[in-house]
Amino acid sequence: MINRFYLENYLSFEQIELEFQKGLVVFTGPSGAGKSVLMSSILALFGPTDSKATMSEVLLEDLKIEDEGYGIENDDDIIIKQNTSTKTRYFLNNQIISKKNLKEFTRTFSKHLHLKDTSDFDSDKIISFLDFLTSLNDSSYKAILNGFQTKYEEFHTLQKKFSKIQNDEKELDNLIEYTKFEIEKIVKLDPKEDEYDELKYIKDNLSKKDKVDEVLSEIQPYLNNTHKISSALHLIDVDSSFFDEAINEVNNIFEKFYDNLASNDDMDIEQILTRIEELSSLNKKFGGVKEALEYKKEKELELEGYENISFEKAILEKNIKKLALELDTLAKTVSTKRKENLPLLESKINGYLKFLYLENLQINMDKKSLDASGIDSIEFTLNNTKLEKISSGEFNRLRLALLTARSHYEIDTNGILFLDEIDANLSGKESASIAQVLNKLSQNYQIFAISHQPQLSATAHQHFLVKKENNVSTVKPLNKEERINEIARMISGENITTEALEFSKQLLQ
Repeated sequence: MINRFYLENYLSFEQIELEFQKGLVVFTGPSGAGKSVLMSSILALFGPTDSKATMSEVLLEDLKIEDEGYGIENDDDIIIKQNTSTKTRYFLNNQIISKKNLKEFTRTFSKHLHLKDTSDFDSDKIISFLDFLTSLNDSSYKAILNGFQTKYEEFHTLQKKFSKIQNDEKELDNLIEYTKFEIEKIVKLDPKEDEYDELKYIKDNLSKKDKVDEVLSEIQPYLNNTHKISSALHLIDVDSSFFDEAINEVNNIFEKFYDNLASNDDMDIEQILTRIEELSSLNKKFGGVKEALEYKKEKELELEGYENISFEKAILEKNIKKLALELDTLAKTVSTKRKENLPLLESKINGYLKFLYLENLQINMDKKSLDASGIDSIEFTLNNTKLEKISSGEFNRLRLALLTARSHYEIDTNGILFLDEIDANLSGKESASIAQVLNKLSQNYQIFAISHQPQLSATAHQHFLVKKENNVSTVKPLNKEERINEIARMISGENITTEALEFSKQLLQ
């Protein structure tokens, strides 16, 4: 549950700090006071909406959540903070968190019910809950469902392989021709791993020969008379061995250079240059000779696969047919067990609908093409009318009944529920019915709602008044006497009547 909420500088709100209790929390006040702004600023800390507040923060407790990634243990309080000092940033227990990850984290314990969202009735979502409900009532169902899902994954993988083979078959001749061409290019070149470096070395030496010849012809007279330098060193009593060794080393270097050139005399320089160019092109395309040879090996395996494609296709087709039969049996078993538990869900929702002055909800299960969820499709009708044709008030109450029915099975910790315009445009009787259901729902959820009707406001466990003076909005928790006056205002308007005060007292009793 939310224990504390802090807000600073958001539209007409300058600074507020609120402490919340468990149960149903209601905000009331005149139009334009800032109720929706307040609700959206709280919601922004859970991810669904944006907030431009300078800073906002909630303290959450008793959620019984464990999350190793954020270092959260079962009994830890959780602080979610948002600020816009430079840009909008979110923090989870002082760790920066993206809005997307924040929304994913809070999704497990919070829910926002708003008029534009119809996803609660999506077939796949209802099927998923029906699976959960069936597994609660049938200990064997989870294993059956897991078996179906595993088989379907295998079936889907084989189908994708089969589809690829069919597509490959259409272009098979072109694929074989192209693959052979790619292999032949490398085979024809027949590259060796160190060949490029060796040829580059030979080319560099050959390009240096003329320059080396020219320099050696100039220094040859000096090399021929080095013995005179040795004699001069002896005359002055200096050991000339260091000089002699150096001269011998120089001569050896030049001899080695010319020996290497002599060993390549029979090589055609034009052929060397052409070969270097071919290998350089190979390096640019593949990154090196080693990579080119690996590519050739891959293409050879591809070619082998293309040549065996008919055989592989036949095997795949056989396995797919076998899996399809197994899946058909499993899907029918899953469907049968779902149908057995469907009346339980329908009855539970209809039970709450009676409190909401609605009746005759039907949940129809139709057959569809096999997919990951099975062969079942769900559709809701209310008095034989499809959901898209019922009124917004009916839809809102129906969704509330669905949520309450689901919470009976799903929520065993302090979930948080935000309601959007839940009792707008309803009669007093309908508003009272919603209040009754929300009172039941508040056993599992801490519920935040903006109320337009006295019946829901009177049911609240905590009642806040939002008002605006001099363009500044404030929020105040109401005591019993203040609640009587506020509910009376909702009944009769700004000029509160004695009858409104009496009715307000009756509602609170």
